[in-house]
Amino acid sequence: MIKIRRIYDPEETGEHYKVFIDRLWPRGISKQKAGWNEWMKEISPSNELRKWYNHDPERWTEFKRLYKNELIQKQNELKKLKQLE
Repeated sequence: MIKIRRIYDPEETGEHYKVFIDRLWPRGISKQKAGWNEWMKEISPSNELRKWYNHDPERWTEFKRLYKNELIQKQNELKKLKQLE
């Protein structure tokens, strides 16, 4: 089962394989101490899309559409993620 949580959230009991999906590694958290098994930044929103969105709620609907279009080009990466289930 895939569960979603923020990197800042405490680890939950029973987590087996943790994949961090974001373009940027968060400040103040070392990769070693974070304890995540894999970082799949290639399936996160592109830098251009992330910058355009800029956490603007009015752009959310368009952001989702554009991100889904980006993911269409990332089928191999998505298959890898799906195989971890």
